[in-house]
Amino acid sequence: MCGRFAVTLPPDAMAQLFDAVPANDLPDVPNYNVCPTNDIHVVMEDAGRRLVSMRWGFLPHWYKAPNGGPLLINARAETIAEKPAFKAACRERRCLIPCTGFYEWTKDAEGNRLPWYIHPADDGPLVFAGVWQDWERDGLAYRTCAVVTCSANTAMSRIHHRMPVVLDPQDWAKWLGEEGHGAATLMQPAPEDALAFYRVGTTVNSNRASGPELIEPI
Repeated sequence: MCGRFAVTLPPDAMAQLFDAVPANDLPDVPNYNVCPTNDIHVVMEDAGRRLVSMRWGFLPHWYKAPNGGPLLINARAETIAEKPAFKAACRERRCLIPCTGFYEWTKDAEGNRLPWYIHPADDGPLVFAGVWQDWERDGLAYRTCAVVTCSANTAMSRIHHRMPVVLDPQDWAKWLGEEGHGAATLMQPAPEDALAFYRVGTTVNSNRASGPELIEPI
């Protein structure tokens, strides 16, 4: 799964990277501890690419409140096309979620949670496959999203059995639906040499922690 990540790329650089028009209400960067329910940067297709803000935590239309069901921060690639929450979004509302790296945890013999920071091996930006959904009820309105995940590759399985679906630049257009069908073929583990990872301090175990020291190796 993916439950926490870091974003350091400025919005204007993101907009240039994706050839997208940026919205005016984008989240602040850098943010070294992006948590579920935070607003995050997302690239969507809407008569051209747009860089917008969305709530991380997908809200199906039948939720009666933002906390009206499980917090859906991830969508499993294996079942996304059949799950009632995601199947329409998988067909019609796919998006790109850029970041710098993400965190995952292992446990030691005493059960202590040990955080790892995972980032592109070439230190470029990391782009997750995502799906999005508008939700509105009782005067509240959110544009929400989830990260698509798949089985981990062999390298990542040392830390966790799941990983985000990572998209290369040549696949962005297909995932966004700009090149017709075939997006399902992209929901595969990243190549073994695509990502690197290292241990970081346990400060990031708190969702209130902040600052660049969160991604410093120990």
